[in-house]
Amino acid sequence: MGHQFTIARPVTTEGIGLHTGVPVHVRLLPAPSGTGIVFKRVDLDGFSIKARAKNVARVSYATSLMRKGVLISTTEHLLSALAASSIDNVFIEIDNLEVPIMDGSALPFMKLLRQAGLKQQRSRTAWAKVVKPVEVEDGQKRIAIYPAEDFRITYRISFPHPLIGEQERTFTMNLPGYERSIAPARTFGFIDEVEMLRQSGLVRGGSLENAIVLTQTGVMNPEGLRFPDEFCRHKILDLVGDLVMFERPLIGHVVADRAGHAMHIALVSRLLREKSAWKLVHTSTTSSAKARTESPAIVPSPAS
Repeated sequence: MGHQFTIARPVTTEGIGLHTGVPVHVRLLPAPSGTGIVFKRVDLDGFSIKARAKNVARVSYATSLMRKGVLISTTEHLLSALAASSIDNVFIEIDNLEVPIMDGSALPFMKLLRQAGLKQQRSRTAWAKVVKPVEVEDGQKRIAIYPAEDFRITYRISFPHPLIGEQERTFTMNLPGYERSIAPARTFGFIDEVEMLRQSGLVRGGSLENAIVLTQTGVMNPEGLRFPDEFCRHKILDLVGDLVMFERPLIGHVVADRAGHAMHIALVSRLLREKSAWKLVHTSTTSSAKARTESPAIVPSPAS
């Protein structure tokens, strides 16, 4: 049977917010079994906001949480790293309203979690195994989850740009694979949209150090791309983070076609409503369950 996990020791990092441009410090701390992933605004007397669907507030260019008017923005990259690392319970202390963008990927957070280590807890975990399809459509955008014996994502994107065009990638969740092929993929945007976004109060902290910036024919970043399909890989990264809002690890095959944060959260909401579409399983026989204890990237400490 699978156990819940938290981090073994506190770790800290800092950076700036992509959209706000504000400096921010983050501290991750171990949390008891059953806590979930909880943000704490230490600049607001430790006001807490749990990562869950009912607290999702904004999903246009990032996934933000809000409770009683208190906001925490751009959560998806940190949440993606936590989900890939099988961390169920953690406190995230943050002293401003946006999670730092770091280099635009989840890789800096994966390195932070390596420092923190993984601690197995006595409480068992339960996976939500999808038993019938759940689908969401919005015009040409589509996202669905189908029964499977592991957790997989197939993502398709389409942009009229010579470096993107039509891209599709399938990824089966495992920590070494995520750390190697998904976590390094950076967020991206188009230079033609930058001024419009800034006038809307967004990307104030954006730069070539934390995002891929596309011109009409190429990229402005002098180092180029980390992968030819870095754009599609980053969409998978975002989806892994957004699915944390379901509050349980999933067993199923997610297929997304030109989706985005809003569609990701729409799928979570649909799954929460359609409880007959999934069942809870307490077993380590599935590959999703085994992945929690078989990855060499983070060595578990003894249960507490």
